[in-house]
Amino acid sequence: MWLVSFVVRTGQWGDAKLGMQDWDGDRTSPFRGVGAWAGRGSHRAVERGQTSGVEGSPWVYPVLFVVGGVAGFVDAIAGGGGLLTVPALLSAGLPPQLALGTNKLQSSVGTALATWNYTRAGLLPWRRWCWGMAITFMAAVAGAAAVHAMDPARLGRIIPFLLGGIALYTVFKPDLGSEARAARMSVGAFGAVFGVLLGFYDGFLGPGTGSFWMMACVLLMGLDLRGATGVTKAMNLTSNLASLAFFLLAGRVDFAVGGLMAAGQLIGAQLGSRLAIRHGARVIRPLFLAMVLALTLKLAWEALASGNHGR
Repeated sequence: MWLVSFVVRTGQWGDAKLGMQDWDGDRTSPFRGVGAWAGRGSHRAVERGQTSGVEGSPWVYPVLFVVGGVAGFVDAIAGGGGLLTVPALLSAGLPPQLALGTNKLQSSVGTALATWNYTRAGLLPWRRWCWGMAITFMAAVAGAAAVHAMDPARLGRIIPFLLGGIALYTVFKPDLGSEARAARMSVGAFGAVFGVLLGFYDGFLGPGTGSFWMMACVLLMGLDLRGATGVTKAMNLTSNLASLAFFLLAGRVDFAVGGLMAAGQLIGAQLGSRLAIRHGARVIRPLFLAMVLALTLKLAWEALASGNHGR
């Protein structure tokens, strides 16, 4: 049961496990917890018994391809591409749990390519970070397993405040990550502490994980924004693969749609990572700030809507 609960509560934006109402109206359903963010289109798809595939005009397919490309571009630089891809998949008619699994597949492909490009640019020494990646993977699995025992909504209510703090700090610290500085923690300690905390959080809830990794890398490891972005991509990829494994085991991935969007992701991730590597903080900082603000507003709105619904 915890596996199914995890599958429908995870994803990169639909990490928006923040709306805690039952999407199918049954509080005993294993598919509870997806929330109001899924929208009316997904309800109609479920009512018709649809389990995969997209609806409507054939133009939906090129639109999904383009959305995948734009999301891959944004993700490779600042994260937050799920703000585009999950709503697109839901609007195309995929039921929520299938949309989340398909999103995880296509985003993992783009993140893998971006990670490779940052590695080739010398921004991600694998031997230095493999310990943290291993801890992150195990913690993400543990976070997924914990979903059935704890309510992510309580934690979810404070995330907008934490992200808002990151946004304010970035605004009032214009030189943040402009150059590398001395580390305040050893790599081993950093990987152990934040691998456990953020890996578990990504498996358990998810929104803003990349933003938290970025700030931790800059403030505690002294990395500039380019280096922090490279490490963030590797850690995100690690927890994404842990999540994707569960989706695949549960059969909650539409390979046709996921493959189409993954093709767009490859183009976007290639362009985005190269741009970030070439121009550094000048490109990363404004896009990072924009995506943090967008995610903060989105989560705050959903938390407010969920609170009003519960009254």
